[in-house]
Amino acid sequence: MDTRRAWAVLVVATLAYVVAVLQRSSMGVATVAATDRFAIDATALSTLGVVQLVVYAVLQIPVGVMVDRFGPRVLIVTGAATMAAGQVFVAFADELPLALVGRVLVGAGDAMTFISVLRLLGAWFSPRRLPQLSQWVGTLGQAGQLLSAIPFALVLQLSGWTTAFASAASLSVLAVIAVLVAVTDAPAGASSQRSSSLRTALSSLRESLRHPGTRLGFWAHAATQSSGSMLALLWGFPMLSIGLGYGPALASAILGGMVVVAAIAGPIIGLLSARFPFRRSNLVLGIVGAMAVAWAVVLLWPGIPPLALVIALFVVVAAGGPGSLIGFDFARSYNPPVRHGAVSGFVNVGGFTVTVVIMLIVGVVLDAQSPGADPSQLYAWEHWRWALATQFPIVGLVVALMLVARYRTRRRVHDDDGIAVGPLWVAIVKRYRRRRRGGGGPRGE
Repeated sequence: MDTRRAWAVLVVATLAYVVAVLQRSSMGVATVAATDRFAIDATALSTLGVVQLVVYAVLQIPVGVMVDRFGPRVLIVTGAATMAAGQVFVAFADELPLALVGRVLVGAGDAMTFISVLRLLGAWFSPRRLPQLSQWVGTLGQAGQLLSAIPFALVLQLSGWTTAFASAASLSVLAVIAVLVAVTDAPAGASSQRSSSLRTALSSLRESLRHPGTRLGFWAHAATQSSGSMLALLWGFPMLSIGLGYGPALASAILGGMVVVAAIAGPIIGLLSARFPFRRSNLVLGIVGAMAVAWAVVLLWPGIPPLALVIALFVVVAAGGPGSLIGFDFARSYNPPVRHGAVSGFVNVGGFTVTVVIMLIVGVVLDAQSPGADPSQLYAWEHWRWALATQFPIVGLVVALMLVARYRTRRRVHDDDGIAVGPLWVAIVKRYRRRRRGGGGPRGE
């Protein structure tokens, strides 16, 4: 483990994930163009993002089970090929239904990528490296969002819809070739970490879902990811460019800046997670609390909020991306490697399900305030205030469910004498006990 070959596999797999994030977020900077191209309102526009994420979320658990059964390489290649086909559909779509078919394929291909890359990490690297490597992969993968916010948006503006989306599709074709050449599921001679059958994989998943620590990961991911994903994938660009009047260039720069912030915050959050494993849920709650305060200040500001305040909001929200990866850390801590694909898929459902709900509700509330209006009226800032405020009760409910799962996890850890089935968790507990010098067991997460 941790060999040069492992790092080469990691680099290529991460690049495949970067391309997947580009395909996922490409519609976010094309929302205004899509409104004009398909002559649709905000609710119809939100379906382009919602249908993609619904497919993504629905497929997470089946894909996780397939990763555990067939290995990550097959799933990454299949995902990249599917996304390429989907972007070709979008590129040549003149009507909304064909574009929806394309985004369904993009969502399906995207669903196969991230959890497969996480599965590779467990096979190629030692457990002590996994929390920080997961943060690095998740953070570097968001460079795909930067690619969609700047070069993709530039191609869209200069060369048009078809050229932009066809160019994006070509990158997924290159990802297929690179993964086929450079990636294998595990080092040569390593013992197999695949389930013996799909039935075994499903049975293992059911056992994992009974553990409250797995559900803690689900709700932690949902609480931290949803707000930032809603902005990056659909509503951030029209909110900034039209609602606040910043125009396309500054809107793209602010969205791209979220990637820079995540790149800085990711390693810090990963280090804190590894250094204080029994306080990871507190870290999640701190991130969510900071986002709530930032949103409240911006939405309650009289008139148009100042640019500095809006940038501060996006900085805080951007930290939610790397913060959401703590959810996967929970899942790995409480489950053996043979289940990591399925439980990672389950955790990933959390953030994207809540993102879908928020995206759709924001679109409905925007339309309800100005039905049939042109984009300049539809996306007026006063309309955004009410639409974006709908996040608060949704995320509040998610946080409450996370606290319930944390309480049950702490009770379960205490009952198990602090030892769960995951080898990483065993190592953490042993190290913690050495530091405590026999002074009592850990409190839990």
